Amino acid sequence: MSDKLLYALARPLLFSLDAETAHNLTLPALRRAASLGLTRACSKPAPDPRTVMGIVFPNPVGLAAGLDKDGAYIDGLAALGFGFIEVGTVTPRAQPGNAKPRMFRLPAANAIINRMGFNNGGVDAFVANVQRSRYYQEGGVLGLNIGKNADTPIERAADDYLACLEKVYPYATYVTVNISSPNTKNLRQLQGASELDALLSQLKDAQSRLADRHKRYVPITLKIAPDIDGDQIREIAGALLRHKIDGVIATNTTLSRTAVQGMPHGEEAGGLSGAPVFELSNAVVAGLKRELGDAIPIIGVGGIMKGEDARAKMDAGAQLVQLYSGLIYRGPALVRECASAIRR
Repeated sequence: MSDKLLYALARPLLFSLDAETAHNLTLPALRRAASLGLTRACSKPAPDPRTVMGIVFPNPVGLAAGLDKDGAYIDGLAALGFGFIEVGTVTPRAQPGNAKPRMFRLPAANAIINRMGFNNGGVDAFVANVQRSRYYQEGGVLGLNIGKNADTPIERAADDYLACLEKVYPYATYVTVNISSPNTKNLRQLQGASELDALLSQLKDAQSRLADRHKRYVPITLKIAPDIDGDQIREIAGALLRHKIDGVIATNTTLSRTAVQGMPHGEEAGGLSGAPVFELSNAVVAGLKRELGDAIPIIGVGGIMKGEDARAKMDAGAQLVQLYSGLIYRGPALVRECASAIRR
């Protein structure tokens, strides 16, 4: 049975459940299926290697952070054919995240609203999970996404990022610094000019020290929000260039509700992902491309629901793309579809 047909059969059951419950059932089932070899039936994308940030990606379609916050399901997700996998966001200390319910599907808009709040088991448990994964042991391309604890004052945020960077550095192919989740109070303040300069300066100093210590350079990417204007794009691009950041991920979820007004759950607090963020994300990708040229690579994420969307993201200026909400709505076949569209 094809992965497309299998998902078509499973989706009505999954969508009958609360979104977070379905999430918490699907990932362990996927891990179990992979361990039993049942995912071998999934048709994998043809090889289409791309070298970005000095890393060879087997194909340009990756998994965005957020689906596997603790790095506990890497091998199951790897079986779906991704060219790279990003896990997290992880924080220095374990935290429960925001109160439930905190994840909502909006099927009429092919969208999801979440206010998870960086729920995770802390960086030490996260690193142990990464080390156990076969994907890591076999040299898979693995992005480790780091954030700050909810109770850390924003003026001390750099301490949390530096603590996480120190712990994850030896195990990461690249590290993503998440300053754009709308679900941790004041986090997006770090996108401001002076705050961003201060944070990136400290991160680059730490990266240099860690590269010397581990005899290995691990690129750092910055994940930014879609809710920024042209002036903010220019400021962020300038900071990326000044501090020689290795890559930028555009974008996280949006606070805009224009596309989902009047829909069930449309006014829930949190970040909106899926189809409604597609154009917002593409505009940020294109704006960054104008400012950065070829100096810093862009990873495009946001609203990819079909192969043509992945192609459009690349046309806007991305060198790689990532999936999340599209995977929920379309299933594993979307990975292959996007890889094929980009290859064409």
